[in-house]
Amino acid sequence: MTTAEHPSGAAAGTSDSAAKAGRARPRLLSTYGTEATIAIAIVLIEVVVGLLVPQALTWGNFADVIQAAAPLVIMAIGQLLVIITGGIDLSVGSVFSLTGMVTALAMAQGFGSVVSTACGLGVGIVVGLANGALVTFAGLAPFVVTLITYAAGGSLAFIVTDGHSMPVPDASYYLMNSGTLLPGVPNFALFSIVLTVVVEFVLRKVVAGRWLYAIGSSNESSRLLGIPVRASRLSTYVVCSLLASFASVLSLSYISNAEATAGSSLMLQAIAAVVIGGASLSGGTGSAIGAVLGAMMITVIQNGVNLIGINSFWQGSVTGMVILVAVLIDRVGKARR
Repeated sequence: MTTAEHPSGAAAGTSDSAAKAGRARPRLLSTYGTEATIAIAIVLIEVVVGLLVPQALTWGNFADVIQAAAPLVIMAIGQLLVIITGGIDLSVGSVFSLTGMVTALAMAQGFGSVVSTACGLGVGIVVGLANGALVTFAGLAPFVVTLITYAAGGSLAFIVTDGHSMPVPDASYYLMNSGTLLPGVPNFALFSIVLTVVVEFVLRKVVAGRWLYAIGSSNESSRLLGIPVRASRLSTYVVCSLLASFASVLSLSYISNAEATAGSSLMLQAIAAVVIGGASLSGGTGSAIGAVLGAMMITVIQNGVNLIGINSFWQGSVTGMVILVAVLIDRVGKARR
């Protein structure tokens, strides 16, 4: 009798598992539908470029794209946290530039790589605290506050070294970017993957992450519900600037030379990556995976433009068109919902 019941029990278990898997697929597509669309678009862009320039589909080019995208991925994730709460941080490009100059200058003054990196990361913490405090406690508009720190940071990046580029004297500093803490995985890829997984988990599964969406949806309602609005918003600005600094030291490790204008275009690219990834500038939506895919799309487009031989001045126009399409798609999707 036991033998007779076993197959039916196994069949029932298999049926339940299949049913659960069937229900999970629609939920997954509903949650990450935008991200799946972006991923498909990236693949299509690569295929089209590959048809024109076969070199685009080589492993070496894929590695170059991931390497080039890593700093932007890290900055985009930080920008995402601010945008989810309904804010924006225009200072990340200046923080990127100033961090690189401060880190290289500290090394040139004889400080070790660890202390110099800490000095660079300190730039992000200080700017993030300034931005967050002025927005949350002084009640100033995020656009105005971060525009001020953008201008101040960009100016200081020139002042600290009198506008001169600064080479990195520590020959082993490249290991921060290109070393392998995990065998077979370069650090720039490892840092990007770990950061994406951690932030996505926090946003989806941790209460503090859900608070950010609530604040972006309705600041006043969140306050009435007892959510620590000020502390949460302040933390997003600090994390955003800190990640911009981390992206800078990672890039400095790879290039081994600091420039006062290194982050001049990254602010717009970071915001663009978040918007392309499905986040709304009005707050309340977005995902780390979407921001990462948005950053990858921008990098893939830039890589394709270079490989095809199109004048690099067109990169901004192409990126702008991609942002426009992403915003229009988001608007249509919201109207349907």
